[in-house]
Amino acid sequence: MQELSVLEPGGGTRQVVLDRERLRIGRSSDNDLSFPSDMSLSRHHLVLEQAGDGWYVEDLGAKNRTTINGRRVEGKTRLTAGDRIGAGQLVLVFGGTKSSTGPVEFVPGGDEGPLRATVMTSLRGVLSRENTMPGTTRTPTPTDPQRRGLPLDHPGVAALIRAGRELAGHRPLDELFELILDLSIQAVGAERGVLMTLEGEDLVARAVRGEGFRISSAVRDRVLRDRASLLVRDTALDEAFKARDSIVGQQIQSVMAVPLQTNDRVIGLVNVDSRSFARPFTPDDLDLLTVLANVAAIRIEQQRLALVEVQERIISRDLEQAAVIQQRLLPLEAPIVDGFELAGHNLPCRTVGGDYFDFFPYPDGRIGLVLGDVSGKGMPAALLMTALKGGVQVLLTDPPEDVPLLMSRLDRVVAANFPKNRFVSLFFGLLDSKTGEMTYCNAGHNPPLLIRAGGAIERLPSCGTILGIFPDLGYDVKTCRLEPGDVLTLFSDGVTEEQDPSGEEFGEDRLAKLVVSHAGDGAARLVAEIKARILAWAAGAPAADDVTVLIARRCP
Repeated sequence: MQELSVLEPGGGTRQVVLDRERLRIGRSSDNDLSFPSDMSLSRHHLVLEQAGDGWYVEDLGAKNRTTINGRRVEGKTRLTAGDRIGAGQLVLVFGGTKSSTGPVEFVPGGDEGPLRATVMTSLRGVLSRENTMPGTTRTPTPTDPQRRGLPLDHPGVAALIRAGRELAGHRPLDELFELILDLSIQAVGAERGVLMTLEGEDLVARAVRGEGFRISSAVRDRVLRDRASLLVRDTALDEAFKARDSIVGQQIQSVMAVPLQTNDRVIGLVNVDSRSFARPFTPDDLDLLTVLANVAAIRIEQQRLALVEVQERIISRDLEQAAVIQQRLLPLEAPIVDGFELAGHNLPCRTVGGDYFDFFPYPDGRIGLVLGDVSGKGMPAALLMTALKGGVQVLLTDPPEDVPLLMSRLDRVVAANFPKNRFVSLFFGLLDSKTGEMTYCNAGHNPPLLIRAGGAIERLPSCGTILGIFPDLGYDVKTCRLEPGDVLTLFSDGVTEEQDPSGEEFGEDRLAKLVVSHAGDGAARLVAEIKARILAWAAGAPAADDVTVLIARRCP
């Protein structure tokens, strides 16, 4: 069965088994392979389809056209093992690949003098040599008496100016790679070339002119590790090449390899070569290609950063919209209940969060109080919180007469629908507003604080396991009574575990004292005071966890 290696721009690689006859790829979520964050992909970009005994690729009218080995796809094109499909910022290797170098093979460089016939320089070395103005002279350095750098009237300077102009436009990365390689080949008069970028620990061929590239591993390592630019004047004399029949057979005589370097960071390399009957490369060509590769590397990084910025803006916008939606899933205001004051507040530590609270007033005067905390933070927890709310609302449409049965059902819902490594702590109380009696079940949540009118503090401990772990254990139920002036405080662990700059937690004792001192202020003002104290305790630092509070105060 065929495989497809997906090389993503962030450096990740994953293998996809082609176990179906048709595979559609694009940005939209209805594709078989979806990459919503890659804005250079079209919604439906390309399709891979099996026909007869082979596989074919077809571009689906994408704005940034699909390519195979650097060439645009026209109509249905048959694939062969090792073909590299370019789509947006993705590279898809048909047939799978253990090494992502594609049409390039790295061969051992030899143990004795692997770079004997090689001229070496570096970007720093090139930039440290002053250009020679026409009509002036320059004193050669003792270490390199023949190297003067490129005079300003050298054709290479014109090539650099052209490169700067061509690279200034806005192009997708795939087109940018192709352009850079073409400019490199033209600038030094090479016949073949390959541009490769580092994606994680792998070198990925991004643009290719020619085939059958065999690059010495010694050359590769010197370019990437030492940031060296190398010119092999005569492969027949160099230990790294002379024993390679494929190179001799192709009559490759002169080779240059330079790093794609931005400041002190190498993001890939450019390798070009020339046959024996063509003009041999010179040290000036090496200087030119070194500087051109530096300009190109900076442009590549700019384009990558621009794409990241666009994707981050999209993610930020989506998160802001998700936050608005999530806040509407929580109570906008507490219900009015005779004899009680109710209030609640949620402050996610990120744009969205996994805490959930709710009120369920019933016609008979009873009211359900819920506060839950989904494990984890951010978008995954927020999605699960939405699912939790749906389950709770269905089960609490009518007032439950059997609270343990209600919790067991909710436990089974969580276990069946949540990932195995996700769980929920939750407190549910069924409060009778006429008598103040509350039947409750605490499924592994922080014990709520019951602050008596006289200042005494009681904790309502757990009476069952966290939801989603052991759905068949069942739950116990407990009761308590709120007398006039008593305050029930439900809270998530983000309240008590918030830390000050020294690392000290806010803690349950500090929360209890705060509620005692402000118990007569009313539920809404008490919630606001708790929120203000938590923010002040953090001293401007982002909250480490979601902060949620629910207050039920029986009127005196």
